[in-house]
Amino acid sequence: MKKFFDDIKKDMKFKTAGPGKKLTAETSGAKPQVVQSGSGARHKHHAHPSEGAQRAGAAALARIEHQVRPKVHTSQDHIRNQGETLGRNLTQRRSGEGGTSKVPVKDPTCLSVSGVYFTCPLTGATLTKSEREVHIKEAIFMRFEEDAVEASVMMVHTFNKDREKVKAAVDIISKYVDNICKCPTEEKYRKIKLSNKVFQEKVRSVEGTREFLQALGFISIMLPVEGQEEEEEFLVLAEQSPDALELIRERRDRLQRGEPVRAQLDRQPQAFRSSPNALRFELPPEFYNLSAEELKKEQQQRSELVEKNAMLRTKAMREKEEQRERRKYNYTLLRIRLPDGSLLQGTFYAWDRLPVLFGFVRESLVDGWQPFELIAPGGQKLREAEEFALAECNLVPAALLTFAWDAAVQADIAAAGGKTPTLLKAELLETIQTLN
Repeated sequence: MKKFFDDIKKDMKFKTAGPGKKLTAETSGAKPQVVQSGSGARHKHHAHPSEGAQRAGAAALARIEHQVRPKVHTSQDHIRNQGETLGRNLTQRRSGEGGTSKVPVKDPTCLSVSGVYFTCPLTGATLTKSEREVHIKEAIFMRFEEDAVEASVMMVHTFNKDREKVKAAVDIISKYVDNICKCPTEEKYRKIKLSNKVFQEKVRSVEGTREFLQALGFISIMLPVEGQEEEEEFLVLAEQSPDALELIRERRDRLQRGEPVRAQLDRQPQAFRSSPNALRFELPPEFYNLSAEELKKEQQQRSELVEKNAMLRTKAMREKEEQRERRKYNYTLLRIRLPDGSLLQGTFYAWDRLPVLFGFVRESLVDGWQPFELIAPGGQKLREAEEFALAECNLVPAALLTFAWDAAVQADIAAAGGKTPTLLKAELLETIQTLN
């Protein structure tokens, strides 16, 4: 077993960012590089409002809570103009008339963001989309040396895509454990015949289940079977002490609570100085999930949204439209123009919802506790409490939003002698760039 893990470590090459590191780039189109940061995490609140400002803010918030918040709406003129502009851009991007190839690769130095990246929650490594699955599998295998139970639980919940099959396997293993704990001296409950039909179909077919049973203490033994000449393989657990049985129960609970290990989207937060190029977006191919022919049809589909948004839509209609948008775009690049003209940029899933966007902005601000508004193209005010997807708000594949502090709160803070709040956190200002 030791040699097995030594061989794994020899073949592995982790791209680990490690603790206390963050990503940056020399230009807006450069691939993120791992650099040491003085802060242990990219987003942490480290500034607190004064007592007077808090009292003023609380008074204003009380008034705001009684105001009626309008639903998100879409400007038809803006959609029409955006459709025409996007149509012209898509025509330039096409790889050929009637072609089925993906969006052509552009000069990396001209891109608004160099690509889409992810962070492994186990190693902190920065990964491309194609690297995610292999890297996470390698990271899970490495966990066996530290905690075989944890690693096998990760295998069961991560390596198998069919969640129903996983649930069925976990339920059967849980039943094995329950029987052993209820009747610890009964040998039949501590033996699993591998050729058993239920085990073969429901348990063995789920990757990681055998590793979990071995982590519980089961060992492989060839035993004679009544009525057969040849021996068969069994997994056998020795009789357990009361303390050992309690540990087995705890491990069963860990299996039941297990969740898939998924690489997290790296939003690549980046600050830019005020620029006339704020509306200019050049996106890498990863943002699109369209063929050249589908790109050609995008302008027509955008125009059709004008008529559709003029109709009263049911919840089912909105959900259907949201699903269609997910197929068009994988991600969206959003820029937020701040009151001082500077820009905050981040990458999102096209189906991320508004609270995710507001949370990203709030975590980037020094005074994120203060209420603020985000205004989308066309003048629509986005509300943090609204569970709309970014695609449903017409914010894909890229958009420029406007940030505004709540006017009533700012007035109360000023009246209390407060100062105009600093906007972005220091770690973002340290790497501020100029848009090309």
